[in-house]
Amino acid sequence: MKNLILLGTGSVLLPQLWTVKAAEAAWKTDGNAVGGHDPLLGIPIQETDFEFSSLQNRETTDAIVIHHVGNTNRDVSAAEIDQWHKNNGWAGIGYHFVIRKDGTIERGRPMDMLGAHCYGENWHTIGVNIVGEFDGHEPEPEQMVSAAKLLAALCRYYGIAPDRKHIVGHRDFNATACPGQNLYDKLPRLVTMTRKYY
Repeated sequence: MKNLILLGTGSVLLPQLWTVKAAEAAWKTDGNAVGGHDPLLGIPIQETDFEFSSLQNRETTDAIVIHHVGNTNRDVSAAEIDQWHKNNGWAGIGYHFVIRKDGTIERGRPMDMLGAHCYGENWHTIGVNIVGEFDGHEPEPEQMVSAAKLLAALCRYYGIAPDRKHIVGHRDFNATACPGQNLYDKLPRLVTMTRKYY
């Protein structure tokens, strides 16, 4: 086993490899969820099984940051975003979840791992990307419903209040147009929808 160093009669797992292996174990929770439902969140999430070069645990979770793709209104997959982020030299996709145009929720980074989606705020936030460009376009109704269900499940799991203080747009933390004006204007409605599923 290349991940072990033998010392006398015992062995030691390399710490930098432990993080990746622990993240994979936490992410997969004994394989893909039964029936497509995430066992922790209780909603359908498409597993992606991405490989990451290194990850760190996030010890605090008190907010959810909403993003859009921004540079295209195509139905971009989590796999495509993962490749973009790896091309930037990152460990892999920076968002924890990606919501496709048809409302399908795809897993990105393992949800208890530090993200790479909101500069200076990754240490305490979950990143959710609603696929599209929302300065010139509108999110699909299916995306809004799936987002509300995902946000409600995340709020329940982490003990976060489903309100605008805890569900924010990327621009609430950083100088950016993200998540696009049209989606940003819909955040109060999205929070109201989230409360229905909470």
